Amino acid sequence: MPITVETLSPKKREALRLDEWPIWQCEPSTFPWHYDEEESCYILEGEITVTTADQTVQISPGDYVTFPKGLDCQWQVHSPVRKHYLFR
Repeated sequence: MPITVETLSPKKREALRLDEWPIWQCEPSTFPWHYDEEESCYILEGEITVTTADQTVQISPGDYVTFPKGLDCQWQVHSPVRKHYLFR
C-alpha cells in the first residue's frame, strides 16, 4: 500500500479533531523508519522527503499524510517539522 497525501477541507479537518492529536517535532535529519501501525499525520511546519522502495513523496505544511502499517522508508527532514499524528 502506498503513502497517501491529501489536502483536507476545513470541515474534514474539524471532523478529525486534528487539534487534539499529539504533536511530534524533528530537526533536519535523515533516518530510516518502519511503521508497526498505520499513522495519519497533519503537517504544521517543515519540508520532508519520504522514500520507499516504490515511491518518493514530498511533504509540506497543510498535507494530511497516511503511512500504511508495515511500511519501511527513509525520512529526509529538510526543515524543522511539527506535525499532529495518530497511530491506529
